[in-house]
Amino acid sequence: MTSIARSALRPVCRFLDRRFFVPACCHVRWSSASSQVSQVAYSPVNDDIKRAFEDIVGENNVSSAMVVREQHGKDESHHKCHPADLVVWPTSREQVCQVAKLCNDNCLPLIPFGSGTGLEGGVVAKKGGVSVDVTKMNEILEVNAEDFDVTVQAGVTRNQLNNYVRDTGLWFPVDPGADASLGGMASTSASGTNAVRYGTMRENVMNLEVVLADGRVINTAGEGRRTRKTSAGYNLTNLFVGSEGTLGIITKVTLRLYGIPESTASGVSSFSDVKSAVDAVVEILQSGIPMARIEFLDDVQIDACNKFSGLNYPVTPTLFLEFQGSENGVKEQASIAGEIIESNGGSKFQWATELEERNKLWKARHNAWYADMALRPGCKGVSTDVCVPISRLPEIIVETKEDIITSNLIAPIVGHVGDGNFHCVLPLDLECEEELKRAKEFVDRLSRRALAMGGTCTGEHGIGCGKQALLPEEIGPTGVQVMKEIKNLLDPNGILNPGKVFL
Repeated sequence: MTSIARSALRPVCRFLDRRFFVPACCHVRWSSASSQVSQVAYSPVNDDIKRAFEDIVGENNVSSAMVVREQHGKDESHHKCHPADLVVWPTSREQVCQVAKLCNDNCLPLIPFGSGTGLEGGVVAKKGGVSVDVTKMNEILEVNAEDFDVTVQAGVTRNQLNNYVRDTGLWFPVDPGADASLGGMASTSASGTNAVRYGTMRENVMNLEVVLADGRVINTAGEGRRTRKTSAGYNLTNLFVGSEGTLGIITKVTLRLYGIPESTASGVSSFSDVKSAVDAVVEILQSGIPMARIEFLDDVQIDACNKFSGLNYPVTPTLFLEFQGSENGVKEQASIAGEIIESNGGSKFQWATELEERNKLWKARHNAWYADMALRPGCKGVSTDVCVPISRLPEIIVETKEDIITSNLIAPIVGHVGDGNFHCVLPLDLECEEELKRAKEFVDRLSRRALAMGGTCTGEHGIGCGKQALLPEEIGPTGVQVMKEIKNLLDPNGILNPGKVFL
């Protein structure tokens, strides 16, 4: 921090001390016995503090305009917008370190922001403070084609990376649908349609550079390390993957890359009922076919996609499948999958082999959220994302479909059923209290249904603001207590994304 910034903050700190009659960073630590949520007297952002941020990142990289703050105070979810007091755009790790230290020294909430495509309110500034937008940190730093890995700054997006590495014959397959920032994808442990074959962010992040609350920097696997495996100490990388900005600010990510498949083919098959479609998925996976993607859409969802994306598939439960590998391998995989599908009452495949056709098919799948919102223009969407063991998938989807009908809700079902993960997307009128009550009760039943089957309340969206009450039911009180103790150790002043994950 510059000497000007320090001198500007001295009167601010004195003012805060007088206002609260306590040191500026008043914080009640979690007790190891009770693990109660900390009580923090957060500081306001005033002109002196704003000038201090301008000294760090430059005047053009700081904004207090309401339209900018509101843009950063919400994501794609239904959660209410909570604007930050200030938005800053650092362009380097060093600037992030100074921003974090300034926030920590003055008890300012700090909320990391990537592309704003989350679905659990992870970027809303519930306590005000500073939104730290990393989109200007968007350099691809090192591609190691021979080793199948890449290192990028946190603001690089998935599409940006794949466009950059395409000529090397490599790609990054984790695909949540949105063109999310890779730092944000790591922060939420994102996955998506390719997870059945390539895994989630947890399996594909090799190293992270993270700025801690007090401005220190940690490389979770060691600086410059990018090995495929290690048994050196604790797995710090996976501690931060999925931490949702509550433990540190991710500034650099090292990722696994994969070879672009020689041949790819996509197929679509329709079924007369939900159970037959999901039973076919389970049998395909049990047969050992190395599927790239298996997506399930119920009749309501396929109807929405038909209308929104100009398709003409039968309005019945439907599977979208993709096969990758050598040309002969793809033919063999498709043949075996086709036999299983037909034995479960599915239609013969409608094939999409050309790139343009396949892109249209998967774009329709990725646009499912917007197709669902178009069912009720003006409504806001609520998306569930439970995940269960594959063997329980037919049971939970059938029960969920029945629950939707009984609850008199519009809730199309779509999901990455190849890994047991599916979504119900509810377009809701947020002004109708009775509808919101029915929706909340349905979501709670669905989440607890998944937990009772050995599953999780969130396969890929995170806890954020929406699932905090379910975390203790899933992890258990001791697990949550340990999580809080880790949080308290790394963020003793409670500035990092407050109001998320824990109640």
